[in-house]
Formats: sequence, structure tokens, C-alpha cells
Amino acid sequence: VQLQASGGGLVQAGGSLRLSCAASGRAFVNNAMGWFRQAPGKERDVVAAITWNGDSTYYADSVKGRFTISRDNAKNTVYLQMNSLKPEDTAVYYCAAVHRRFASDVRSPNEYDYWGQGTQVTVSS
Repeated sequence: VQLQASGGGLVQAGGSLRLSCAASGRAFVNNAMGWFRQAPGKERDVVAAITWNGDSTYYADSVKGRFTISRDNAKNTVYLQMNSLKPEDTAVYYCAAVHRRFASDVRSPNEYDYWGQGTQVTVSS
């Protein structure tokens, strides 16, 4: 699976962005997916995750109620809608895929088999 993330940019606090992650290669529909982010000098942390059919999602506490993960298997794309953005959301955002329909531990980067190149999100105060 090859992953291409897009949609990052510069936005003011309180604004919104929608990230997209387009997948190509083997059947995307069989992959659980996740979004991670990494700020300078910090570890790569999970933001949100979704099962292969979208029936179950996970959100980090820091983004609950503000971010929404979704997927369109017909378009081989997973999305991250980010609302009410805060300066602390500034990071490089990565999409990732698991080689299974479900992830055992969605919070662990080691769980994911494929990674996109990352897209920068910068939130100004």
C-alpha cells in the first residue's frame, strides 16, 4: 500500500483543515487506518484511527470533539477533519495503514505497516 497525505497548511487558531490520505496498491478496504502527528522534538503520537469498514474509531483525548476521522473505501481515501484548531495541534501529520482490518493497539506506531510522507499543519495564535 502506498499512502499520499495532503491538505495541510497554515491556519489561524479556531480554524479548520481537512487532511486526506489517498491509498494505492493492494486492497485498501482491508486495512485499518490511523493518523499520527509529530511535533519537533516530540514523539509520534496517534491522533485518530479507524477500522477497515469505519464501524469503530479511536481519538486521542487531546482531539476528541474537535477532529473526525472517516474513510471512503470506494475512493481509497481516509480523511481527518480538524476543527477548532489550536496552536498545540501544530505538527507534521502522517497517515498510516495496518496490514489487517483491525489494529491490536491503535496507539502504537509499531502496529502500522505502511506510512505516508506527512503533511505539515501549522496553527497560528
